[in-house]
Amino acid sequence: MCEFKVIRQNDNTQIAEEILVLSYNDDNNLLVKDILGIGMQIDSALIMDVNTLTQKCMVFEHPLVKDFMGFMKDLANHSASKEQINALIKHLETIRSSL
Repeated sequence: MCEFKVIRQNDNTQIAEEILVLSYNDDNNLLVKDILGIGMQIDSALIMDVNTLTQKCMVFEHPLVKDFMGFMKDLANHSASKEQINALIKHLETIRSSL
């Protein structure tokens, strides 16, 4: 069995250890479960790298990730809406104004 440490790429901090399962739920949140089956949810995170040699999984967290993943899934299923696009645009405009 390969157990991973989950590292936040944003600041290189460890989020969890002895992780066996990494998956996304229906709300596009990253779920991690340890060797005891205890799980935790990481909101709006994207798996960037899984390395079995170093036993590390790097994740990137940003509020935009969750909404974008949901939009991309809906787009692939031909069920994306104008409201989703408008919400993403609003979020991007907020980010742009803070730059």
